[in-house]
Amino acid sequence: MKKEMVLSKHLLWDIDTQQTDYEASASFIIKKVLQFGLYSDWKELQKYYGLKKIVEVAVQIRDLDLKTASFLSIISGVHKDNFRCYTINQSIPEHWNF
Repeated sequence: MKKEMVLSKHLLWDIDTQQTDYEASASFIIKKVLQFGLYSDWKELQKYYGLKKIVEVAVQIRDLDLKTASFLSIISGVHKDNFRCYTINQSIPEHWNF
């Protein structure tokens, strides 16, 4: 059994981390870290899940920001067109456009 991950408190404020099954909640946790995590959270995510699992989950995230998808595409070798955020446009764009 893998140990608990040590992530920033702001990421998982809405769940009880002591009771969390990190394998069953992998997509939720990976999405939170990719969207709102710090570099230390990214390193912890890599140690726990590995790059292959992170990319498998990230490819399915529709609202992943394009910079994160590009970063994952470069370090994993998975083409950007495989990410849903590149192929499916949101019908209602995000409120803040930076």
